[in-house]
Amino acid sequence: MSSTVLILGAAGRIGRVLAATFAEAGWSVRAQSRKPLPPALAAHQRVQAIRCDALDSSAIRAAAQGVDVVVHALNPPYTEWGRLALPLVDAAIGAARVSGALLMLPGNVYNFGRELPSLLTPASPERGDHPKARIRIEVEARMAAAPGLDSVVIRAGDFFGGAGRGSWFDLVLTSRLKSGRFIYPGPMNVVHAWAYLPDLAQAFVCVAAQRAQLRGHHRLHFAGHTQSGNEMLQALQSLTGRALRSGGLPWGLMRLASPFVPAWREIVVMRYLWQRPHSLDDSALRALVGPLPHTPLPQALGAALAELGLLPTPAPLAPA
Repeated sequence: MSSTVLILGAAGRIGRVLAATFAEAGWSVRAQSRKPLPPALAAHQRVQAIRCDALDSSAIRAAAQGVDVVVHALNPPYTEWGRLALPLVDAAIGAARVSGALLMLPGNVYNFGRELPSLLTPASPERGDHPKARIRIEVEARMAAAPGLDSVVIRAGDFFGGAGRGSWFDLVLTSRLKSGRFIYPGPMNVVHAWAYLPDLAQAFVCVAAQRAQLRGHHRLHFAGHTQSGNEMLQALQSLTGRALRSGGLPWGLMRLASPFVPAWREIVVMRYLWQRPHSLDDSALRALVGPLPHTPLPQALGAALAELGLLPTPAPLAPA
């Protein structure tokens, strides 16, 4: 019999990629969401759609009966983290404990605070020096403290690719690409950690296959791509075949308006991630699962741009 995974938040940015990747790897997938799944995912023979609210504990626990892995891919809107992040992880913990499943969480680098070191390892000290850092630290602490729960956090950089929207890549960097502009939120020479979602999803499948070795709580890092703004600009120019003008975000205006625009207030707090160089050390992850999937940057960016409709349409062939 195939293994079974419950994806919480399967209609979201990472959830849909995880659900499709687990299904293609031969897993039976229970895909929880409040809204309909993308048609291709809903039609997959290994995917069972479960329409319910993630905070409906009875529905979630019923969905988790007999599963081997639960993936907590729920991510509330930025402005709702304070209200929803902890109840959602509590729901995920409850679901995993129903059947003794491994609980998996896509982590991020917020835990390390504003002074995050340039190389992040699973042992790097955490600093809750801003609200989102404190929330992420508490989310993982609850997983680690849950009696009898086996859990793993796979930490990665900012997402790109995977046919979704809602990340820095599509909302900022490539938001003006059609008009020939590249928007970068920080100094162009500072490196930033990125995760190509199809590769990250493959890493989740590889780790889930090793669940028998994962007793207690574990933290692993996914290195992905570490690129500067200049490197991203050069790659995008090569892919689009055009020179791009670079520009930044109006941080001063955003700070002034933040008391009146909640989303801007939350974004301004995270500006430090574009000012401090950082990358992730994946040696512990590779020690567990072996070589990791790593799509070359040009290929990954090309796929991401195509998904966003940002690559030039090839000219039609002339009649013979």
